[in-house]
Amino acid sequence: MQSYADSKLFQTLFDHASIGIIVVNTAAEITTINSFGLQQFGYADNEELLGKKIEMLIPARFQHRHEGHRNGYMHDPKSRPMGIGLDLYAVKKDGSEFPVEISLGNYHIDEQKFVVAFVNDITLRKKAEQALVQLNEELEKKVEDRTVSLRDTVEKLNEQIQETEEKDRELMAALSKEKELGELKSRFVSVASHEFRTPLSTVLSSVYLLQKYTSTEDQPKRDKHIQRIISSVNLLTDILNDFLNVGKIEEGKIQARFSLFDIKKNMTETMVEMQNICKKGQRIKYVHEGDTNVELDPGMFKHISLNLLTNAIKFSPEDSEINIRTSVTDEGIELKIGDSGIGISKEDQEHLFERFFRAANAINIQGTGLGLHIVAKYAELMNGTISCKSETDKGTEFTVSFQKQK
Repeated sequence: MQSYADSKLFQTLFDHASIGIIVVNTAAEITTINSFGLQQFGYADNEELLGKKIEMLIPARFQHRHEGHRNGYMHDPKSRPMGIGLDLYAVKKDGSEFPVEISLGNYHIDEQKFVVAFVNDITLRKKAEQALVQLNEELEKKVEDRTVSLRDTVEKLNEQIQETEEKDRELMAALSKEKELGELKSRFVSVASHEFRTPLSTVLSSVYLLQKYTSTEDQPKRDKHIQRIISSVNLLTDILNDFLNVGKIEEGKIQARFSLFDIKKNMTETMVEMQNICKKGQRIKYVHEGDTNVELDPGMFKHISLNLLTNAIKFSPEDSEINIRTSVTDEGIELKIGDSGIGISKEDQEHLFERFFRAANAINIQGTGLGLHIVAKYAELMNGTISCKSETDKGTEFTVSFQKQK
């Protein structure tokens, strides 16, 4: 039985949550709404909403469709985000609309079913996204103007002097490179606006909650949110590093620095670093064959193994096994990382190492689409190759092969 203290704590959390919380019954009638939710929707008293249909908080143009979706959810309720891939809107008391994100949950009390909706006003985020889109358009216009200017320059030079065909090809190559870098910048704005959203939201919510925990007894809660902030900042750093590395690779500023190192020790260190991101019950098995000393770029090799192992963990289910094998023979050096995850279709495998490419079944999993592109480039810089063997829902195995240095 729930104690009075527990009940009081729940009510306090409910009343002071920084997100709108609405509870409805199977008749779609609002039974509870917290103070933040009332403020979001512009109501002064919850009596104005209690017992009313949830549709009164939805714009009229969506109400006819919402009833069908609502009935379907009541028939098979699951905790999940609402309207994945859609722009959702809510309506205030004064009739004005605002964009929202909604997550749904459900519970039972005395054989009665209830649905909980967590409503987040994303007006500021939408404005920021619109600003990013505008910035993207301005960047594309500048790139287009610069491209036109360069073309004009090439044409004038060809009219004034009779340059060789080789010179003409060099100028066109420079023009193409400039346009490609411009497209990379535009793509960065688009991807960054999406990928930065989740970690930034996590940092913001954790900082807000840290302000609430002021007593010594709250230290475990503070530690939890501090760790969430650290993880989110590390994720943002990884995303930025991916973009910076791609830019450096494209500009030819990254070169392999070969040196002797212990490949088994390098791989073991990578596995230790990855243990803290493994899902529940995931097991990593590692086998090495042959000599342990190899001559490659140790930093690039570690980046390759980190990326492939991270993907194996991310795209594999709980209680699964990930197999790693390194081998050193007279023919060369080989790294294999295999999993039993969601796999990659034959069609997607053809584009797997292209910049910004995301497989169709990985769209809802966070990522920039740059990791495998960088891995392939690093392998190439070390005179190596990478290949993939995969089947949808049956797992994936990447093989990276290097020639021995003579």
